Amino acid sequence: MQQTALTTEQIRALIARGKLKDTLFKALGVIFLAIGLAVILLLVIDMVQKGSERFTADFFLNFASRRASQAGILSAWVGSLLVMLVTAVAAVPIGVAAGLYLEEYAKRNWITEIIEINITNLAAVPSIVYGLLALGIFVYQFGFGQSILSAGLTLALLILPIVIVSTREAIRAIPAMIREASMGCGATRWQTCRYHIVPYAMPGILTGVIIGLARAIGETAPIITIGALTFIAFLPPVPFAAQTDGTTAGLFDWVVSPFTVMPIQIFNWTSRPDPAFEINAAAAGFVLMVMVLSMNGIAIWLRYKMRKNIKW
Repeated sequence: MQQTALTTEQIRALIARGKLKDTLFKALGVIFLAIGLAVILLLVIDMVQKGSERFTADFFLNFASRRASQAGILSAWVGSLLVMLVTAVAAVPIGVAAGLYLEEYAKRNWITEIIEINITNLAAVPSIVYGLLALGIFVYQFGFGQSILSAGLTLALLILPIVIVSTREAIRAIPAMIREASMGCGATRWQTCRYHIVPYAMPGILTGVIIGLARAIGETAPIITIGALTFIAFLPPVPFAAQTDGTTAGLFDWVVSPFTVMPIQIFNWTSRPDPAFEINAAAAGFVLMVMVLSMNGIAIWLRYKMRKNIKW
């Protein structure tokens, strides 16, 4: 069949319709984005208004109390920081090393494909499953008990797939010519990874690490499962500090100490019938949000500094 050529007016009409659809799509995207941001902003404003009266030094330096006006988050924010320290120490080296091995060293066969599929699937597993796994392994099997160490390792398992996947994606984005140029100059595969691949991929790796830690710091289900305390009025022992029984704390005694974290403290306050505790929960929720945003801000700053120092 003979096809009829489009006239200039028809072509212009098609282009105009395409531009109109593109404009409508952009407008809808902006509207939906504005709605989402407005909802978040309203929630944050409501949180700040409810908890503003509790933003005092005593709120950060007091332990939990049965009286809302005297209750604080000292043990909660200290516990969150210590748990995140253990989580980062456990998850980051293993996750980055695993991602580097799978992307640069592992052979492409069915075993590698099965590992990759399982790592991707593990990233979507509900967090309560990790809590049950950690309860059987870390708490009972290894005898770590209901401690900061158990909590940190539990959250490390939770974010490990995220760190591995983000590491692989960051390494995969490095141009192949960098590998070829390095090896062409006589460098080994390890030297290529050590001095070229990992430094260039570090901004992307760091982004994945912070995303994982930001998820971990807000988790409640796995921490409750392994037995975190909902009411605690003491801090983990300070290394080499004198204890009440006359002994001196060891360097790592704090890792086996009982603990609580910010999400559990917030959950405890919101479950109480006294409305005054809702004010404390709102203030603690805002503090937790600031902690997460601070982590993301540090990651953005470090990523910018690293990208600025990279010379292609």
